[in-house]
Amino acid sequence: MRPETSLPIRLEDYRVPDYLVETVDLDFFLDPRATRVRARTAYVPNPRGVEGAPLVLDADELTLVSITLDGRSLEPNEYVMSETSLTLVSPPSRRFLLDVETKLDPTTNTKLFGLYRSSGTYCTQCEAQGFRRITFFQDRPDVLAIYTTRIEAEREEAPVLLANGNKVLEGTVEESTRHFAVWHDPWPKPTYLFALVGGRLACVPGRFETRSGRKVELGIYVEPGKESRATYALEALKRSMRWDEEAFGREYDLDVFNIVAVSDFNMGAMENKGLNIFNDKYVLASAETATDADYAHIEAIIAHEYFHNWTGDRITCRDWFQLSLKEGLTVFRDHEFTSDMRSRTVKRIGDVRTLRLVQFAEDSGPLAHPVRPRLYHEINNFYTATVYEKGAEVIRMLKEIIGADAFRRGMDLYFERCDGMAATVEDFVACFADVTGRDFSQFMRWYEQAGTPVIQVSERHDPASRITTLCFSQTTPSTPGQPEKAPVEIPIAIGLLSAQGKELKLDCEHPDWRSDGVFVLRQAKDEIRFRGVAEKPVASLLRGFSAPVRLDFPQSIDELLLLAGHDPDRFNRWQAIQTFASRMMIAALKEPGHAELVRFDPRFFTALDPLLTSEPDHAFAAEALSIPSEQDIVREIGKDVDPDAILEIRDALSRAMGEALDAPLRAAYERLAQSGPYSPDAQSAARRQLRNSALALLVIADPKRNGPLAQAQFKSAGNMNDKLAALGALMRAPGEMREDALAKFERAYARDPLVLDKWFGLQARIPEPGTLERVERLTAHGAFSFSNPNRVYALVMGFAMGNQSGFNRVDGAGYDFITRVVADLDGSNPAVAARLLTSFRTWRSMEPVRRAKAEAALRRLAAKPKLSADVADIVTRSLA
Repeated sequence: MRPETSLPIRLEDYRVPDYLVETVDLDFFLDPRATRVRARTAYVPNPRGVEGAPLVLDADELTLVSITLDGRSLEPNEYVMSETSLTLVSPPSRRFLLDVETKLDPTTNTKLFGLYRSSGTYCTQCEAQGFRRITFFQDRPDVLAIYTTRIEAEREEAPVLLANGNKVLEGTVEESTRHFAVWHDPWPKPTYLFALVGGRLACVPGRFETRSGRKVELGIYVEPGKESRATYALEALKRSMRWDEEAFGREYDLDVFNIVAVSDFNMGAMENKGLNIFNDKYVLASAETATDADYAHIEAIIAHEYFHNWTGDRITCRDWFQLSLKEGLTVFRDHEFTSDMRSRTVKRIGDVRTLRLVQFAEDSGPLAHPVRPRLYHEINNFYTATVYEKGAEVIRMLKEIIGADAFRRGMDLYFERCDGMAATVEDFVACFADVTGRDFSQFMRWYEQAGTPVIQVSERHDPASRITTLCFSQTTPSTPGQPEKAPVEIPIAIGLLSAQGKELKLDCEHPDWRSDGVFVLRQAKDEIRFRGVAEKPVASLLRGFSAPVRLDFPQSIDELLLLAGHDPDRFNRWQAIQTFASRMMIAALKEPGHAELVRFDPRFFTALDPLLTSEPDHAFAAEALSIPSEQDIVREIGKDVDPDAILEIRDALSRAMGEALDAPLRAAYERLAQSGPYSPDAQSAARRQLRNSALALLVIADPKRNGPLAQAQFKSAGNMNDKLAALGALMRAPGEMREDALAKFERAYARDPLVLDKWFGLQARIPEPGTLERVERLTAHGAFSFSNPNRVYALVMGFAMGNQSGFNRVDGAGYDFITRVVADLDGSNPAVAARLLTSFRTWRSMEPVRRAKAEAALRRLAAKPKLSADVADIVTRSLA
């Protein structure tokens, strides 16, 4: 078992491996309880390493069967074993072959790292450090090798045998019921990209022809009987492959590309070379079982993992500190893909919502860390929104600063120069420096500094000189280990509107101003002047959310209304509505009295009316009608937060919207009713999104009157999207109608775990005092299992992350429940336990009573003996 505590790993301590690997030949003899793995590895001393150094191979819960060097069995004094390593004391100073056999028990591997079984299917998860649970090896991303994998199993138990690369041989084991397959991957890869699957699986086949004429066989492997639910994933894969050729010039490089869907998986998916392994919730979809959001997630995650073929596989990261080099870059690429497949504005709004909800909260709390951290204790805990989402925003800013053409030339150079390498962030950025001649040393601070920069803006207008001046200052709050921050480069996309809402021509001569309307703020303070402006304009700043910052710009309500109605930048139209709503809710929270007595500005409802009557982009209208979340308000307030008060005020504003917009909401609901069969295309999904947004507002405004409307949709809906939307609306209508609908849904989908997860999740998010007790009862439900990550994420994580008032109950019961679950899970699946514990990331922003309860719960957890390294790391940093 891994030790409960571990020494910190530091970026500055990196050194090259002392030994390189040429080839790895793996032989798996699959057995449910006694799998044997033989690894024959060709090592050579690294001329850049330490001459004569011992060879240290990583290990985690391994049983050694045998070990030979160049065909000779090693004596006990020639190697040293511990729980975490096997060390060859004096390896040869020349090329040598190490032959190691290990024994594994895949059935009892509940951590879901290394080789394990999921519903009878053998599968692997090796990122970040799972390969050391298969065999003794230098389990680090900068050791690349050519892999050949032979898999042998009982044909009845595992008729399908898959691994990385191309299949080169298969057959039957003589005088046996077993069979085998041999796979060869010609591209060097690190251990974390190794993959193996064996089981009773059905294949949904396809074919793709690359632009150079290579014919690629595609396969989506699922549990038998679920083939029809994998067709959308297959088509999404084809769209991803074509888009990567067109947008980035990247062509697929093997003869086959396989995806396998498994039901037990800690994460969303894994980009193993040529053999992606997916959580089945991101593959399986049909009109009867999946929502529009499910279809969109499947398309995006299929794309993300495929795009890793170049940004992650062909070019990998030198060490885990460079994790964002593959993840942030690939998130940027999948965002661009989805923007091209769907609405670019709506995609941007969704991405920014996620960034603010998760990453901004992370950046302002005890778990804050830079995009490229300089220290970690447990690498599994750094697969974070900062690495992924903020990392993607850093790439987006790079493109914004240098322009699209230079960005494409830099990417082309990166693919050419670093192909086959384990690269660093510096290697990546150097490519853009070389194609532009720019100095990127200041830009690198985005990788080095944690925290969300705050831009403060003031303006002045001189009608006599017809000059408008915008004054900017930037500060980044202190974060753990980084009390002082230096200025960063911030691209600020700017527009000016007249009092009539017309876009003004911009005349500015600042050296950091670009003619396309982007000002790059480099100093702690700076200002820019626009000439020829006759009257005071309305400034539209940070268009398209051009940088991941917080903007402090006190515009008037009249200015926000003008932007909401006229700004050509549709993201900022949405932002103006969000800002108006936030300002009203925060103002109401400062006033004594009850939420039902609050009177909101009627101009807000007037501004929303056109969204329901004349806005052509239905998805944009739905996003604009979705007011800031409770977590958004927590972020804006920042300290001494009362989640119950925030919920009360937000519900009051939602009710007021439903009441003031009753007629247009009803008209939109009727007008947007679906005709014809369900289709997951973006336009049809947008119509459903706006219709269901209207339904939700109507029900929360008057549950008694409008609950039957949701009940009728629930009964008649011909697709899961509309059925679940109706059930979700009913969650805000307490009583027999809601409970009856929940019971009917449970009976209808009792045998479909992925659909029942939606049922668990809806109940976990009900914002009522008794929801915690409901969640505790549901953990005893026959369909719930703490051993399945999807069930835990749906119910327990859904409560902790999606129910602010329930999790942050003033009596501390929500905190106690989550820490109990974390402690119980820690022994079987530390990765899931640690991920659940991150729900405490904003505990310091609570008011004193809740803050004390949260701290007490965390300290009780920290005091428990034998915590895993995963959980110990999170709880220690949360309390630091």
